[in-house]
Amino acid sequence: MDWKLLATTFGAIFVAELGDKTQLATLSLSTGKVNRLSVFLGSASALVCTSLLAVLAGEVISRYVPPQYLRRGAGAIFIVLGLLYLFRKA
Repeated sequence: MDWKLLATTFGAIFVAELGDKTQLATLSLSTGKVNRLSVFLGSASALVCTSLLAVLAGEVISRYVPPQYLRRGAGAIFIVLGLLYLFRKA
């Protein structure tokens, strides 16, 4: 087990998900008189499944595209999206 990679992944995903639409949807589903354990288990299972799909897709894509190109591409997409959100008109 690569503990450094695990901690880095946890930190990155934790920060990325704070205030995300997924967290807000979970918050709204847990309001009122509902079974919060069911909401937690449903939302946690969904995040695990989407993460599994991302890992499997990353494994397949990395067979054809070198990892440094994937990192650069992902970084470029984040920068472009950040600039679009920063400079868009409200």
